[in-house]
Amino acid sequence: MTISMSPRDMLKTLVGFPTVSRDSNRALIDFVVDYLAGHGIAATVVPNESGSKASLYATIGPMGEGGVVLSGHTDVVPVDGQVWTSDPFTLTEREGRLYGRGSSDMKGFIAIALALVPEMKAAGLKRPIHFALTHDEEIGCLGAPHLIAEMIEALPRPRAVIVGEPTSMQVVTGHKGILVFETRVSGKSVHSSQIHRGVSATMVAARLVTFLEDMMLEAARAAPASSPFVPPYTTIHCGEIHGGTAHNIVASDCYFVTDIRALPGEGAEAYLQRFQDHVRDVVEPQMRAIAPDAGIAIHVEANVPAFAPEPGSEAEHLARLLTGDNASHAVSYTTEAGQFQEAGYSVVVCGPGSIDQAHQPDEFIEAAQLDAGTDFIRRLIGYLG
Repeated sequence: MTISMSPRDMLKTLVGFPTVSRDSNRALIDFVVDYLAGHGIAATVVPNESGSKASLYATIGPMGEGGVVLSGHTDVVPVDGQVWTSDPFTLTEREGRLYGRGSSDMKGFIAIALALVPEMKAAGLKRPIHFALTHDEEIGCLGAPHLIAEMIEALPRPRAVIVGEPTSMQVVTGHKGILVFETRVSGKSVHSSQIHRGVSATMVAARLVTFLEDMMLEAARAAPASSPFVPPYTTIHCGEIHGGTAHNIVASDCYFVTDIRALPGEGAEAYLQRFQDHVRDVVEPQMRAIAPDAGIAIHVEANVPAFAPEPGSEAEHLARLLTGDNASHAVSYTTEAGQFQEAGYSVVVCGPGSIDQAHQPDEFIEAAQLDAGTDFIRRLIGYLG
């Protein structure tokens, strides 16, 4: 059954799927598969290991080289603890803004692309448009690598990849990477009046967090004045810490979670290695001098490469042609662009909506931004046709 929808109606449909990363996105993926099939387009589903989540890719137009990939992630962040004026999973319009979880980040871009499939079909494309929709971007860009690997094997080489994250339709040509890791400290519990006999996991963790911050401050002092990023250095942030039982018990366990957002060309792995060396050579020997079984375990949860600027690349040239934006833009958040680039694709990040609204209560996309994104994709259709 052929379904035609406006970008706004498509966005309403997509927002209605509560694809929070901790939950499945299969209902949305199944909808997209059926929608594309209704237009005579076969989609390839790429499930995760358990089959509970999936990515997909599909091609509109001839199966030839020189096409363009429109890339977006289908998952969204949770709404837990946030106060919303309206139901986050029901698209609601107020004063020219379309409210709903994922409206900006980044179902707006996906909605535009899907809604314009009939126009793509009618345009007689001479070069293809490929869709690449992923799962689990919000928890570490986990779905993209498998999808990209399959696309490399199955599809002719495209000219460009456009990752439609919210950039207010500016052409972004670089972003930082992210490495997320957990540090778990195992100490020795004793009565707090006898702390000399124990190893406080919370106090060791506190010193380690300070060590990480000191590395960041060192990077900040060495930041190049020409850096296009804000802030212009690699950042190291501990966003979670949990440990201890009571004020009068030396804590036996503590863990904290850290992210390193590294500049292109300045790998996060080097910072992690320096931290691991400090743990192994300095901190653990001090702990084990008191409690031989004490120790520290470090586990990497996600590692997403930075997206390095490539002045004059095919993707940048195309995006500037379609938008008229010739300014230089780099961002500090991370997308799947670095993964596409690492696989050899020419990439830009460009999409409707603002990152300022992403992950926020009452997340919204301006209706004018949805229209601007629609005009952008229509110009791309005309260019490829």
